[in-house]
Amino acid sequence: MDVEDYPRTLLEFEDRFRTEDACRDYLFALRWPDGFVCPRCGGRTGWEGSRGRVICGACRYQATVTAGTIFADTRKPLRLWFRAMWLVTSQKSGASAIGLQRVLGLGSYPTAWTWLHKLRRAMVRPGRDRLSGEVEVDETFVGGTEDSVHGREAGKKALVAIAVEKRGVHGFGRVRMARIAEASGPVLLSFIAGAVEPGSVVCTDGWKGYNGVAASGYRHKATVLSGRGKDAALQELPRVHRIAGLAKRWLQGTHQGRVAPDHLDYYLDEYTFRFNRRASATRGKLFYRLVQQAVEAEPAPYKRIVGGRPATAQPPPVVAGGVN
Repeated sequence: MDVEDYPRTLLEFEDRFRTEDACRDYLFALRWPDGFVCPRCGGRTGWEGSRGRVICGACRYQATVTAGTIFADTRKPLRLWFRAMWLVTSQKSGASAIGLQRVLGLGSYPTAWTWLHKLRRAMVRPGRDRLSGEVEVDETFVGGTEDSVHGREAGKKALVAIAVEKRGVHGFGRVRMARIAEASGPVLLSFIAGAVEPGSVVCTDGWKGYNGVAASGYRHKATVLSGRGKDAALQELPRVHRIAGLAKRWLQGTHQGRVAPDHLDYYLDEYTFRFNRRASATRGKLFYRLVQQAVEAEPAPYKRIVGGRPATAQPPPVVAGGVN
C-alpha cells in the first residue's frame, strides 16, 4: 500500500470497499506493511488458506488479519465495520449509537454502542508524543448542577483535566483530556506527567494542587485568579476554557449528554482524536488513521467494555447529562 492510501470521497470509498476481500486486503496492508508476520512465532513466510486465513510457513499457525485487533471474533462483515468507521470519521461531529444503528441497520442499540466504544479504544495511539512548548492546564466539570458542592469538589459530576498547547498568539496546538478523581496535587501532577513533555512551560491558575509543577521538571507559569472576577480565567487560560466548552457542546449535541462516568474517558479520547486532526485535508485521512490504529489496538470484548453489566435496549442512563 502507498503511504497514506485512503479514499477521499464517499464515491471512492464505496468503489474501493465493495467486497470483503477488498476490506481484508486493506487491513492486511496496514497491519503488515512489510509483509506477513506470524503473530505466534514471528515467521515471515506463509500462504493463503481458506476463509481469509494465512498459514504460517514456519509453525503452520492459521492467522487472520482481524485476530488480536478490535475486529477480533466479529460476526459482522468487514464491509459493515468499514462503513461504521467512514460514518464516524466523515461527519465532523461524529455519530451517536442510535444514529449508527439506524444508518447501518444494526439489530440492536447495544451492538451499535459497543462498536463505537471499540472504535474509541482505537483512537488513542500507543506511545503518542506528549505535548510540548507552552501548555495551558486546567480542570472542568462535566455534569448537571449540584447543590452543596463548592470549589473544586466533584460530587456526582465528573472532573476532567485538560492540557492544550499554545500556538502563536491565539492558536491551538494539540489537546489531551482525562477524567480525574480529584484536583489534588498528586493527581494533577500525574496527569501533567503523562500529557506534557518535561521541560515545557506549564501555565496554570494559582490552585495549590499545581504547587509541585516546577519541582517535577517543568517551567511553571502560575497566575493567581482569585479576586479578579469571573472573566479572569478566560483571559489567562483561554485555550483550555475554549476546549472545555467545545467538548461539552459536542457531548450534549452528538450524544445528548448521555455519557456514563465509567465511559467518559473514551468519549474524551474521541473528541481529542477529532480535534488533533482538525486540519486534515480530507475526512478520508481520519478514516485512514482510525483503520490504521484499529489493527494495532487490542481486542475489547463486550464484557470488558461494560464492566460486567448486562446490555440494555436503551442508551446508558443520564449520569453526566447536563454540562457546566
